[in-house]
Amino acid sequence: MKRTILTLALSFSTLVLAGCGGSGKTVTRVEPDKAIDLSGDWNDTDSRLVAEEMIKDALTRPWLTNFQTGKQKEPNVIVGTVKNRTSEHIATTAFIKNLERELLNSGRVSFVANKEERQEIRDERSDQQEFSTAESMKRFQQETGADFMLRGDITSIIDREGGESVKFYQVNLELVNIETNQKVWIGEKKIKKLVSQSGSKF
Repeated sequence: MKRTILTLALSFSTLVLAGCGGSGKTVTRVEPDKAIDLSGDWNDTDSRLVAEEMIKDALTRPWLTNFQTGKQKEPNVIVGTVKNRTSEHIATTAFIKNLERELLNSGRVSFVANKEERQEIRDERSDQQEFSTAESMKRFQQETGADFMLRGDITSIIDREGGESVKFYQVNLELVNIETNQKVWIGEKKIKKLVSQSGSKF
């Protein structure tokens, strides 16, 4: 009897180990900018392309020339919040970083740290007041204030029938003058995807 139980236990362990090691999963490295759509949900390609197109549009509008002409300097811009108003998880932090990169790399605006980053830097500056040498210590009240804040939201509409669904995303961004609250630019980008899955329903 004991031998039978031991045999069954060993057989079960073998099956478990075989199941763990034989999942059939494969991993293939691909170029980070290669477009891959598996589910049709918002993905890294959407985030990158929308940021590129919307910042390109914003920087060709009259507000930029008007500010440069009137102030004789490049505007300082900060990216605020981009709210996810869709029913799915969207990594808005990654989208905000894409927006920041496009703004900064354009060379047409200056860029200041966001609220969270500023607090971390202020903590470091406070720490320097006590522990750094007088020659290397950075001063308070020397920060550059932003002239404009870029903010917005992402919305979506999903329509499903049988094995097909249409996913519609709209990204709304607006640039606001921080001193006057005037909106100097409003942009939108729409994405529509048809997702088909044969043999099953969504």
